[in-house]
This record gives sequence, C-alpha cells and structure tokens, in this order.
Amino acid sequence: MFNNKYNVPLLLCVFFNILQPASCQDDRIAELEKRITDLESRQQQYPEVTFLSYKDRRRILVTGGAGFVGSHLVDRLMLAGHEVIVADNFFTGRKRNIEHWIGHENFELINHDIVNPLYIEVDQIYHLASPASPPHYMYNPVKTIKVNSIGTINMLGLARRVRARLLFASTSEVYGDPEVHPQKETYFGNVNPFGPRSCYDESKRVAEAMCYAYAQQEGISIRIARIFNTYGPRMHMNDGRVVSNFILQALQNEPITIYGSGKQTRSFQYVNDLVDGLIALMNSNYSMPMNIGNPDEYTIEQFAFKIRNLVGSQASIVYKDPVVDDPKQRRPDITLAQTWLNWSPKISLNDGLNRTIAYFRNELLVRHHSERNVFFPDEWIYSSNGNTMQTTDKNEL
Repeated sequence: MFNNKYNVPLLLCVFFNILQPASCQDDRIAELEKRITDLESRQQQYPEVTFLSYKDRRRILVTGGAGFVGSHLVDRLMLAGHEVIVADNFFTGRKRNIEHWIGHENFELINHDIVNPLYIEVDQIYHLASPASPPHYMYNPVKTIKVNSIGTINMLGLARRVRARLLFASTSEVYGDPEVHPQKETYFGNVNPFGPRSCYDESKRVAEAMCYAYAQQEGISIRIARIFNTYGPRMHMNDGRVVSNFILQALQNEPITIYGSGKQTRSFQYVNDLVDGLIALMNSNYSMPMNIGNPDEYTIEQFAFKIRNLVGSQASIVYKDPVVDDPKQRRPDITLAQTWLNWSPKISLNDGLNRTIAYFRNELLVRHHSERNVFFPDEWIYSSNGNTMQTTDKNEL
C-alpha cells in the first residue's frame, strides 16, 4: 500500500512508461509533439497595429462592442493603436465579431450588462450598448428602456468619475414619423410615446436629455450621434431590418416581403462610413446632436428590386400590412457633419451591398461550428505563413 505522501497516479504512469517498449514511448512522444505543434499553429495572429506613445494612446471603452456597429468601431480603434475595452452582455452581440482581437495586449473583453455600474479607468467612452432592431428591442421593452436609461446613467456616472468624454449613440428614431423632410437636428420629432416602438424611441430621447443634464451639472464632455439606417457585414441574420431581410430572402429565393405600400423611404449608409463619422465626432469640438447618415434616399420598393438584381434572384415581391408607427420618410440633413467634421459618406450603395451580400452568402453556407464566416477589417488579412499583409475588401480568410 502506498503512503499518502506519494502521488499514486504519477507513480503508476512512471511504472507504466518504464514497462513500455521503446517503440511505444517513441510513438507517445511523437503524438505529444504533434499535439503541441497543432496547438502552436492555432495561436492567434494579429494585424500590425499602429504604435502610439503614452501621450497619444487612449484607453477607450466601447459598450456594445461585440455588436454589428461596435465591432467595426473596435477594429478601427485597435488598428489605430489604442487600448480598447469592450463591455457587452451578448444579447444581440456575438463574440465571433471580435474574437480576432481576443488575447491582444491592447484588447480586453468584459461580459457585463451596463444596467449595473462598471468601475474602470478610461479616457473615452463610446456608448453603443442597446438593442437596435425592432424585433430585438420589442422582445423585452422594459429591458430596452432600462438599458437606455439606467445604463446611460451608469456610463455618465463613469464619465464623471474618471473625467472621460462620452459619445452617446442615439438614433434617427428620435424624430419618430417626421413631419419635416429631410430631418435636421433642430427638429423635435413626432414620436408616439406609448406605441410599440416607444420603448426604444423615447428611451433614446430621455438618454439624450440625461447626457446634457450631466454636461451642464457635472461639466463632462458629451457627444451625441443620431445614427440613421446602417448596413454591412456582421449584421445579425434575424434582426428583422430591411437590408438583412431582403438579402436573406433574395439569396434563398423566398418572397421578398414589403410591409405597407413600399413607397416609404429610407436612407442607408455603409458601416465603414458610420465608423468614420463616430470617430470624427468623438474627437471634434462639437457637443450638440449631430446626424450621421447617408442622404441618398430610396423607397423600400426600389431597395427591394435593387437587392434582388444584385443577388441575381428570381424571388417574387409580396406586400403585407404596414407596421405600426413605421416612419413614412427618413432622410438626414448632414450639413452639420459636413461643416464641423468634413464628413460625408464615401461608399456607394452598390459597393456596400455587394460586400454585405457576400457576407450573408457565406453565412448561409456554414454547416458546422468549425466553419467560420469571419469578416476581417478591410485593412488587413493574414497571408498563408501567418504574417499580415495589406489588402482591401476581403470578407473571409
């Protein structure tokens, strides 16, 4: 009987190895070496990020950074050389949107619901956390209100404690079903305060009010971006928005569904243009609300035919009952952004839609978890030897 001070499994392994023939030991060593090689080959490779000295490098918090827009913003900030902290509870965000940065020395991911306070040290806060598509924010309207009210108060409290600048991602929904066209930042909106969309519309409006209350009372630096319809790779497949619905239906040759007459209008911007605008606004001296969107306006019907043609689909177009409180017109006046930020959208609708269609087409081909449809930043992609090289418009590895 072995004494307790001995490691019995270890001794058994030693005895077993002594009794094994040399050939068996060689096979075992070869197997272990192969496993080590496999593990090393999986080691995360990162793009070459810009080096910033301590004077220029910032610690930046992105709430909702694993979401569609947030993940593209994280890519841009990381490539610029900043230290980026993502706080996300993954209600609509996905870890794979940012998994290519996990492990990087400048990157940190926190699984956190901002309805609860967050205590960290940062220089800037991009507050994007909120469900943004109607099916998602209507799924739990009370939670949506809490995220945009209590969550925003928590982020404003953090900004006050550490004296950080906060950019709040507001929405064109604050204009409701507008009676003024195009919509200027001075327009107060036409919002139903108790309709099915009010949990999102009104909570964003009160969040804007809280931002300015904190700015006046506590002297913190505030930026507010009113974001208009945005599309691009990494959109949630079932978010119920126009772009994702139409592309998925066209790719699968299912009837393309239009709610209402199809004469209602929208303006669509590609996500890269939005990220450019957000970063420019954060680093500007302008503190009032600012529209960030594409002023090119299309009817929903025109948009459905355009996507069908780009996909090359034979899908039919079907019309259903209109959605309650669905805005009849939506188009931003971006004079302020052009004047103060020298910003305007650069990516054409056809170019942006082709990139998005390619992403969705790859997404539909995935059949196993090991198959990855990861959209890497346009600026880089890995070469076969694990090094990075410059590229443009690459959707997958």
